[in-house]
Amino acid sequence: MEQRRHKPRRASGYFFSCVVAALLWNLALAEIRYSVSEEGNEGTVVGNIAKDLELDKSTLKDRKYRIVSSSADPLFDVNQNDGILYVSRKIDREEVCAQSNTCLINLKTVLETPLEVHYVEVEVLDINDHSPSFPEKAKRLEISESVLPGARFQLKASRDPDSGQFSVQRYKLSHNDHFRLEVKDKGDDGKIPILVIQKSLDRETAASHSLVLTALDGGKPPKSGEMNILVNVLDINDNAPVFTKDVYSVMIDENVPVGTTVIQVNATDLDEGPNGDVVYSFSNIMNQNILNLFDINPSTGEISVIGLIDYEEKDKYEIEIEASDKGLAPLTTEKSVIIKIVDVNDNPPEIEVTSFSSSIPEDARPGTTVALISVNDLDSGLNGKVICAVDENVPFTLSPSLKARMYALVTKSSLDREQQSQYDLTINAKDSGHPPLSSQKTISVVVSDVNDNSPEFSLSPYTFYVTEANEPGASVFSVKAFDRDENENAHISYHILRDGTEDKTLTSFLNINSENGDIMALKSFDFETLKTFQFHVVASDSGTPSLSSNVTVNVFILDQNDNAPVILYPVSSNGSAEGVEEIPRNVNAGHLVTKVRAYDADIGYNGWLLFSLQEVTDHSLFGLDRYTGQIRTLRSFTETDEAQHKLLLLVKDNGNVSLSATATVIVKLVEPKEAFAASDVKSSSKADEDNNVTFYLMITLGSVSALFLISIIVLIAMQCSKSTDYTSKYLQETNYDGTLCHSIQYRSGDKRYMLVGPRMSIGSTIVPGSHANTLVLPDRRRTSEEVRPFL
Repeated sequence: MEQRRHKPRRASGYFFSCVVAALLWNLALAEIRYSVSEEGNEGTVVGNIAKDLELDKSTLKDRKYRIVSSSADPLFDVNQNDGILYVSRKIDREEVCAQSNTCLINLKTVLETPLEVHYVEVEVLDINDHSPSFPEKAKRLEISESVLPGARFQLKASRDPDSGQFSVQRYKLSHNDHFRLEVKDKGDDGKIPILVIQKSLDRETAASHSLVLTALDGGKPPKSGEMNILVNVLDINDNAPVFTKDVYSVMIDENVPVGTTVIQVNATDLDEGPNGDVVYSFSNIMNQNILNLFDINPSTGEISVIGLIDYEEKDKYEIEIEASDKGLAPLTTEKSVIIKIVDVNDNPPEIEVTSFSSSIPEDARPGTTVALISVNDLDSGLNGKVICAVDENVPFTLSPSLKARMYALVTKSSLDREQQSQYDLTINAKDSGHPPLSSQKTISVVVSDVNDNSPEFSLSPYTFYVTEANEPGASVFSVKAFDRDENENAHISYHILRDGTEDKTLTSFLNINSENGDIMALKSFDFETLKTFQFHVVASDSGTPSLSSNVTVNVFILDQNDNAPVILYPVSSNGSAEGVEEIPRNVNAGHLVTKVRAYDADIGYNGWLLFSLQEVTDHSLFGLDRYTGQIRTLRSFTETDEAQHKLLLLVKDNGNVSLSATATVIVKLVEPKEAFAASDVKSSSKADEDNNVTFYLMITLGSVSALFLISIIVLIAMQCSKSTDYTSKYLQETNYDGTLCHSIQYRSGDKRYMLVGPRMSIGSTIVPGSHANTLVLPDRRRTSEEVRPFL
């Protein structure tokens, strides 16, 4: 294209260039032409431009001699040292000039100082470097055997990228009696091959013909390309489809899944192509119900299930099948297919409760009917024979009735609502099919309550510890019973048993809340009067008839410090605690002056007495033992000591709020002779006094011992009525040390307590809240029975 534009304007361009060169830059214009073959190697010399244009080679480099090109990868380049034009990369003429007969490439070379432009034309010469090729390597033709000789079939022409004599020049066809080749020259479009039938085709003789079409160019030697032609002879539709079997019959189970293949029919056609392709279908006379159950694949002849097959609805189907070819005038053959349905066990048993009592009393006898149950199975034979049963681990069973498939649900053993109040019974029904089908039904049977359980106390017996001087009318302790029955049968009321066998004086001052079992004392307890007692509480339910039970309640009264000490000696004739003691003046230190005796009706710390001197004329003379009450001299008397000394003694117990009493002892110092005389007179009077004191002491000790003996007997009786070691919890011990103090040991829970007298056990501790009169002893025994102290 560029070459055609420059040639018509060469003269005017040359003239214009000369004028411009002469006036402005002294520019020179020249043109030269070269030729080079395509596919040359890189560096191939095209021509010597400097020599042909008579340019000075020594100035080429300085004048920057070069080729001006807009391409980033030019085909040619010039050497600035010698002016030789050479190939810079391999040239493909078919790529550069396509199908042009002449391939010219215009180059513009430039020299500077002064500016000179020279045009160079390079003709790229073609070589036979391409072979002819067909658009398709293989061609398939379908020609009916009815086509007459002379019929023409145009084929696609072969193409050769080379031009001129190297392009496609001729075709040739492999030898065949039925075909010949004609070539049509269409100028620039090339030579077109045409296949002509010269002899009639016969499919029965030859169903196909294989031909080879060859295209050759004008090279020496020529290059060629081939295309394989396969001619298929089409048959005329003159054969009907034929089924491979005379009778089609099959058996299938009912309820087969949708999509299951029932049977496959097969028909063949001796024709080929569409005339031999068989299509399957149902006959037009088929019932719509059958069409809703079955379908046929048009291509494969497979009959499949598309609906639910139920033996109970129909046990046999006869289907009409048609096989047709695809000819212009299709030929059809019909055949019947018989499908027999096989019955299967597809219906599970149905359970129906026809009569049902949702509640049954727990005292119902074995064999009591709870419900009537009927079972049904839509299948027949063994598939419809049903076996019905109920779980074995329940007190119920199924009893067959005289009527078929009827059962009675009855009790088979005694019921106990307290063990289980409701039964969820699962009834299982299973038929005898293969495989067997089963169904289940669950019914709930409630066991109603009967008053067959007496109230039960949470403890038996109850043991309570109550502090004396309690508030009258207040609750001191409570009992609790429970009943395993329900509703009214479990509603419990309480009362104290007063049947004359017990001491009415003890129970008359007790009252019990009939609803919750709280027991109230109507008067205060006095430990000194009553230390323990026992009574019975009866718990009755509200059932009909009412049931009851009783429990023994043992009550132990705990002491409080409510008694002040009583001075037993000294006691004057008017009853005041005052006495006079005469001692010789010459007694030594440690001499026993007298012993103050006192008694406290309380026990433990409340009855533990301590002695102290409140007033004394001379503290250096006399000393008082705080535990025994003995008054002794601390030193010998001197002449300067007074002849009479007054001692004021205080006796107090160890209660939280101590109670006390005072006694006065007047000590007179006499000469030894007077002392002996006085002692003789005094001894006689004092002997009588000592006899009286001893008598009172014996009465007191006997009373206390009798009370504790009664307590021990009661405890032993309680122990005999129990299975556990009860007497070990209550141990009595009476200690006397001149103060008539008492001690009692007992247990509560896992601890052992002791109400102590004047001396405490080693290792004992004081229990908080016990008013400092109770010690906790180290426990060497275990107990499981609960003991409740009420303080």
